[in-house]
Parts: sequence; C-alpha cells; structure tokens
Amino acid sequence: MAGLGVPELLIILAVVLLVFGVGRISRIGSELGKGISAFREGVREGSKDDEENKNDVEA
Repeated sequence: MAGLGVPELLIILAVVLLVFGVGRISRIGSELGKGISAFREGVREGSKDDEENKNDVEA
C-alpha cells in the first residue's frame, strides 16, 4: 500500500477546493474551530464539576 506524499495531498486539496469552493471551506473551518472551542469549554466545566463534587463528598 502506497503512502500519501505531497503531490497526492495537493491533488486532493485541489479537488476539495473545486468541489466545495473557498467560501464554504472557510465556513467549515470556522464552524470546526467553534466546535472545538465549545468542546474544550465543556471539558473544563466537567472537570470543575468533578472537583466540586469530590470536595463535597470529602467534606
């Protein structure tokens, strides 16, 4: 099985740009960034809740 090199990745990128267009790809990237930020915030809140519950149980 052959690996993907730089030329193959550039061809794939060109095809994706042709199919979706630059505007849609930028929106997808933006939404992906927002989703990652929301996920990280949820993880932080969950950690805080876990610590609070742990402190309540120990008290």
